[in-house]
Amino acid sequence: MSLFAPITEKAGLRLQKWPLFSAGLAILLVAAVFAWGMVATAFSLALFLAPLWLPVLVLGAAWTLWVNWRRSEFLAKQDYVLLEIKPPRSVERTPLAMETVIDGLHLDPGESNWYAIYVKGATRPLWSLELASLGGQVHFYIRARTSFRRQVETQVYAQYPGAQVVEAPDYTRMVHAPSAEWEVFGCDYKHTNKDPYPIRTYVEFGLDKPQKEPEQTDPLANLIEFLGSLGPHEQLWIQMVLRVHKGEKYEESGHTWRDEANQIIEKIRKDTRSPYNDPNTGKEMPGFPNPTKGQSEAMAAIERNIAKQAFDVGIRAIYLGEHGHFNGATIPGMKGLFKQVSSNTLNGITWTGGKGLLGFNDYPWEFSTEKMKEELREEIVDAYRRRQCFYPPHAREDYMVMSSEELATIFHIPSRAVETPSLERIPSATSEAPGNLPV
Repeated sequence: MSLFAPITEKAGLRLQKWPLFSAGLAILLVAAVFAWGMVATAFSLALFLAPLWLPVLVLGAAWTLWVNWRRSEFLAKQDYVLLEIKPPRSVERTPLAMETVIDGLHLDPGESNWYAIYVKGATRPLWSLELASLGGQVHFYIRARTSFRRQVETQVYAQYPGAQVVEAPDYTRMVHAPSAEWEVFGCDYKHTNKDPYPIRTYVEFGLDKPQKEPEQTDPLANLIEFLGSLGPHEQLWIQMVLRVHKGEKYEESGHTWRDEANQIIEKIRKDTRSPYNDPNTGKEMPGFPNPTKGQSEAMAAIERNIAKQAFDVGIRAIYLGEHGHFNGATIPGMKGLFKQVSSNTLNGITWTGGKGLLGFNDYPWEFSTEKMKEELREEIVDAYRRRQCFYPPHAREDYMVMSSEELATIFHIPSRAVETPSLERIPSATSEAPGNLPV
C-alpha cells in the first residue's frame, strides 16, 4: 500500500483489491481473445513447472493457516481480567516505581519449545496498559490473563502501597461503537526513528530523583489534562499492548534490537572521525574520534535504553463522541498525544494515520468512501477490544520495541503535582485489620 500512497493522497485514486482483481481478470480475457497463442504458451509453461512451484505454494499456505488457527484457538481460550489502578491521594514515588512494575511483567512462559508454539499454538503473555477518559474522568487500567492477576497486584502494591487495584468491567463493551449513536475516530502510533533510539524519558525530566511536588515537570501531565478536558458525552481510549521482545521484528534481517543499536553506535563513531592526510606518507588517515555533545548524548542514551528490559509495543487510541458532541478539534490533539516525550534528535511517537475520518480527501470521484470509513472504524474498535497488535486478524508490522523506562514515562501514577479533578484519587490508604485484634 505504501507504493500507491502518493497516488492516493495527491490524486484521490484508491486502489481497492476487488477492482484490481477485476481489472487483471479483464486483461487476461482480452489477451486470451487477441493473443491466444501467447496465453496458451504461458499456461503450458506454468503447468509444466507445477511440480516445482505448486507444492511450495500449497504447503506454505497450509502451514500459515495451521499456525494461525492453533494460535487463534489458544488465544480464544485465555481468560482475561481488567484491573483498574486507583491512585492514592499522595504519591511520593518517581516513575521508577512503575518501571519496576513493568519489569515484573517481563515474563515469557508458554513458548518453551517448538511443540508448544506450532502444535499447541501457545503464545507468551500479552499485557495492555490503558488510559481511558470516560466522560472526562481519567482511569488507569492493566489488562492481563486471569492467571497473572496476583502477579500484577503484588507488583503494584509493592511500589504503590496506598493504591487500590480492583477488577473493573470492560469499558470498551459498555458502548456500541461504531453505531448510529456514536461517531468514532481511531489511530495507531509508531516511532519516528529506529527503535534503539529512546524517547525523552522521565530521566530527562529529572524525575529519576525525588523532587518537591511544585518543582516537578511530569511528562504525563499534558496527556492527563487533555483526557480530562473531554465532555460527559465523549470518551477517549489509549492502550499500549505489550509482550516480551524476542526479536520477531528482526527475523528477516537476522539481527536483534541490541544488534541494531550497536550498528547505530558504530556508525556514529565512524562519523565522528575526521580524515586527514599524513604529512609523512601523504595517505589519508581516519583520524581520531571527536564526537559532538549531541553525538555523545545519543550514544549514551541508546546504551542506557538497550540495557533495560525490552518489550514489543503496539499503541493505539480511539476517540468517541455521541452525535452532536463529537469534537473534530480533538483529532489534532490525538496526533500530539506523545509530543512532550518526543525528541528531534533521538526518537518520538507519532500516529500512522487516522482510521475513521482522516486518510480520505473526499474527492467527487471517490466512491463508497463512507463505507470504507465505517469498515476502518469497525476494524480499529475490534482490534482495541481484542487488545491485539501482533497476531492475525490485527497483526501490525510497524509495532515498536520499547524499554521499560520508556513505557514507565508514558504510563505511571502521577504525583500530586498533577492536580486535576478528572483524575480521581482514593481519599486514604486501605488495608486489612491486624490479625492480632481481640475477638
